[in-house]
Amino acid sequence: MTMDGDNGLVPADAAGDATAIPAVSASLRSAREALGLSVQDIANRTRITLRHVEAIEAGNYAALPGRPYALGFARSYARAVGLDDRAIADQVRQELDGKAQQQAPRVIHQFEVGDPSKTPSRLLSWLATLLAIGVIGLGLTFWRSYYWPSAELPALVGPEDARPAAPIAARPAQTASPTTGPVVFTALEDAIWVKFSDGNGQQLLQKQLAKGESWTVPPQAVNPLIWTGRPDALGITIGGKPVRRIAEREGVVKNVGISAAALLARPDVPTDPATGGASGSAAPPTPSPAPVSSVTAR
Repeated sequence: MTMDGDNGLVPADAAGDATAIPAVSASLRSAREALGLSVQDIANRTRITLRHVEAIEAGNYAALPGRPYALGFARSYARAVGLDDRAIADQVRQELDGKAQQQAPRVIHQFEVGDPSKTPSRLLSWLATLLAIGVIGLGLTFWRSYYWPSAELPALVGPEDARPAAPIAARPAQTASPTTGPVVFTALEDAIWVKFSDGNGQQLLQKQLAKGESWTVPPQAVNPLIWTGRPDALGITIGGKPVRRIAEREGVVKNVGISAAALLARPDVPTDPATGGASGSAAPPTPSPAPVSSVTAR
């Protein structure tokens, strides 16, 4: 280590004594001792914690929170002992820059050809080969099943093996519709709301029919009408013989005639394959009217 007339000790050469005290730390400590101050006195004057003052005097900048703190603490220390704070800050910058340049470069370990410790073993090579073969086999199987569908198809049937198609079953003849007799409505599901009235607006019945519950249209009713949201869930008989329902799907029907003559006068429509009955043209589904639990008959 060498002496500098103004700043005291300077750092030794990188190849020299590793325990050399940095010039800034030596200058600050010498100035403090010349004034007869202790480290605690410096901490009290600068309001720097004691451990940070000790780190500055030891040149241990790594113990400080960061580079700005090292510069600021060193300048405060210098002003407290009467030294030039700018010159001290410049020396601290030089020391910090020198330490940053002396950091060891990052070593990246790469594979070296011919290094036995880094060469895959023979067992690992065989396992990798078998795994690759398995993946290729699975890929071929998947590809064949998706892109060769003809391999899975049966042989074409020749003309001599053709069989005539089974004839379509003829639609059974419908029995003659009754022309007279009482008209009876029966609920096919539970809680079916209905309202029956006559042509004069006189209410005949309003209630929720339970499943299997029936109601007979009074024979003296003039032009009876029905209002319900579930015409598909009401079975109808005339004189004990079933007739086509008012509609085959759910939907509100209102003021539809239900006398025997009106029910039998409805135009015939094709049979609905899904239900086995007529596919009546019901009104578009709309919310059913609020059911009224009480029964009113007049």
